[in-house]
Amino acid sequence: MTDLQFSLLTIGGTLVVGVLIFNKWQEYKAKKTVEKAFSNGHDDVLMNPDAPTAASLRQEPRFDGAEADGDLTSPPSFTADPAASDEGIPIAAVSASQKELPVDELIDCVVPLEFDAPVRGEKILTEIADLKYVGKKPVHFIGQSHSGERDVIALGGVYTTLFSGVQMVSRGGPLNELEYSEFIMKLRAIADNLNAHPDIPDMKLVMSNARELHQFVAEHDAQLSVNIAANGAPWALSTLLAALEKMGFDQRPDGRLMMPDGEGGSLFTLSTNASVSETVTSRLTLLLDVPCVAPSRDGFGAMAACARSLSTRLGGTVVDDGNQPISKAALDEIAGQVTEFYAAMAEAQVPAGSLRAQRLFS
Repeated sequence: MTDLQFSLLTIGGTLVVGVLIFNKWQEYKAKKTVEKAFSNGHDDVLMNPDAPTAASLRQEPRFDGAEADGDLTSPPSFTADPAASDEGIPIAAVSASQKELPVDELIDCVVPLEFDAPVRGEKILTEIADLKYVGKKPVHFIGQSHSGERDVIALGGVYTTLFSGVQMVSRGGPLNELEYSEFIMKLRAIADNLNAHPDIPDMKLVMSNARELHQFVAEHDAQLSVNIAANGAPWALSTLLAALEKMGFDQRPDGRLMMPDGEGGSLFTLSTNASVSETVTSRLTLLLDVPCVAPSRDGFGAMAACARSLSTRLGGTVVDDGNQPISKAALDEIAGQVTEFYAAMAEAQVPAGSLRAQRLFS
């Protein structure tokens, strides 16, 4: 080996060692940054919607600055075709104050099956056990007893009529002809086994209702997000995730962290925007699924308060997708539009956070 080759090898080795040391130093600083952020005297309570904040928010449909690109307040215009009951009377729409059942004429294509003689719940449950989906659309059943009360099918119950419902729309799209045909075919087989008489609605009318309902979903599929960007060194994920879990976030299988709403649901989620192989991140994203969170929980205010707390702790800045802050006036304007959005959904008998809303925006 010549002196030149030896020198080059020595220089190369020195550079490699230097890079490794630098990377370790960066990881050390990232870890210390997070540890320092979560070991000081900051309050761990994030759910303070009244706290002042300069956070910027991105909405889908989004807002640029103080002006809105889209309108959250446009009233819904879809109509649903009420399926006839065994007396020919439409099934009443379930109001927010009534018990929410899994078969709902406002969002389902409902088919009643009247029995020749009362049927026990055990027999019904056996027959309907395999019909849970057609395509990707969920199918549900409820029964009507002698008293006229409707409820989910239960062991020991006795029913005079069975109501089946296939959901007409989800975020994936409206019910189509193939799915509807499969639903009716399987329902006829169930009716034969239970000695029931199904009242099948017209396919064209069902498809029309499904398209109108899909239009409503498309117009009201609003999501709000908050981005927190690091001002300096990135944050160490291992330390950050542990701290976030201590603050109340639950980690989901897809890698996102969820802030529970206290009743088994999600208030908003947080993404680290990092791949599996990465050990640090310089950006966090909080996301609120507006139609799926009840107004009483103030998900918008809670998410903004959480973003403000995290940005203060971590030495970051709350930014929009273009890394631009948003004014307090613009934030207040968005909050006002969220309130109007909730009012529009309630007027359409699809209150945000209700079972109807959660099903439609699934």
